[in-house]
Amino acid sequence: MRRKKIIENAQISGIEHQGKGLFKVDGKVVFVPATHPGDNVDIKIVKNKKQYAEGRVLKYNQFAPYRIEAFCPNFGNCGGCKWQNIPYTKQLEYKAGFVKEAFEHIGKLDFPEIEPIIACEEDRLYRNKMEYSFSNRRWLTKEEIDSGKTFDVNHALGFHVAGAFDKVLDIETCYLQSELSDAIRNEIRAFTIAQHLDYYDLRAGKGLLRGVIVRKNTKGDYLLLFSVANAFKDGLFPLYDHLLEKFPAIKSLNYIVNNTPNDAIYPHKVVNYAGEKFITEQLNGVQFKIGPKSFFQTNTRQAEILYSTAIEMLELKGSETIYDLYTGIGSIALSVAAHCEKVVGIEQVEDAIKDAKENAQLNKMENAHFYTGDVRDLFNTELIGKYGKPDIIITDPPRAGMHKDVVKALSEAAAPKLLYISCNPNTQARDLEILCENYRIEKVQPVDMFPQTHHIENIVLLGVM
Repeated sequence: MRRKKIIENAQISGIEHQGKGLFKVDGKVVFVPATHPGDNVDIKIVKNKKQYAEGRVLKYNQFAPYRIEAFCPNFGNCGGCKWQNIPYTKQLEYKAGFVKEAFEHIGKLDFPEIEPIIACEEDRLYRNKMEYSFSNRRWLTKEEIDSGKTFDVNHALGFHVAGAFDKVLDIETCYLQSELSDAIRNEIRAFTIAQHLDYYDLRAGKGLLRGVIVRKNTKGDYLLLFSVANAFKDGLFPLYDHLLEKFPAIKSLNYIVNNTPNDAIYPHKVVNYAGEKFITEQLNGVQFKIGPKSFFQTNTRQAEILYSTAIEMLELKGSETIYDLYTGIGSIALSVAAHCEKVVGIEQVEDAIKDAKENAQLNKMENAHFYTGDVRDLFNTELIGKYGKPDIIITDPPRAGMHKDVVKALSEAAAPKLLYISCNPNTQARDLEILCENYRIEKVQPVDMFPQTHHIENIVLLGVM
């Protein structure tokens, strides 16, 4: 199959774990973004590899009968919420299928019937954290170009456009966070344009305003973190004062100065301009301080369900020694601390462990202990000698899964129970294939954390053989 080949009347028959539709031609699987099973499309082959190909839709001949109209005006242009045009029940069906497919074909695992996926009650406005970018290169949609109107292309505050690193889609309304979040972002845009403040030019590496993170808790308190590029930061104080006066819900306002090519906020010192250095959140009765850089589940209500479900699956008696790997700020460790004798959390990010220790003190949980370092180095005989053999191991690694040395160490540790929480069923299945040399899968429970997307969390309980 040659690149740039046109294929007419391609019937999309399936969907893969990243949300792309698929069909087969000449014995090869072709992945097609922005399609769903039941769609009939004309496509152009844009990538042709030995094992697979990718296509781009040229024309929709027929839509799947279950398709619905997206509720967001940014749909199709913004890179998020790519499943708004299919019913939520269908989204859940696909996500459960991703778990089953991964376990059967990647891990080749023996597993019990997968529990019904736990849906999210709120299928929009569910995120507690949003990251917006400033750019002096606004992306114009096809509709805007075709309208013949004149637009301010030098000021955009919103999301980066896929395939155009230096351009940003200007956002007026986003259905991922609250209406107040929209109001704050739109006021930032209006005020900064009126004050002639420069938006960052990613291509040239010049400008002032780079980004803003908006965090909120379930009480309605907001935390803002601005990223600015140079010493003119003091000139932004009128903006900060204006926002604090107009939006009393902003309880913490902060900024960093980043004059490097990289957008990452973590290497840079946070300056607290006003309010507390954090907002607080509660999960299952545990209080957490959430700072500008804190690692925290972005769907608070569903995180409560995720952790309470995990605790129920473990059937804790109160006498257990638990090791929590990739603990982050200790959200899982502190959730189980009240139900066990002691818990030991390990995390590579030093700032996250600082947060975990502060949160343990905040909740007066003296049985929770936290260590900074690579799980490969710290989960060893020395640590086990100090705190005792694990009755339970909990692991919640990044999307890439666990290093093979960690998987091997967990398998050899042979704790009576192992709970594996993952946001990527494919890498989870890969790791479970090794773990199941000494463990058996007892329960599989998917939990949807991110409606309108292909992402899925999955909890697996294993028992030692």
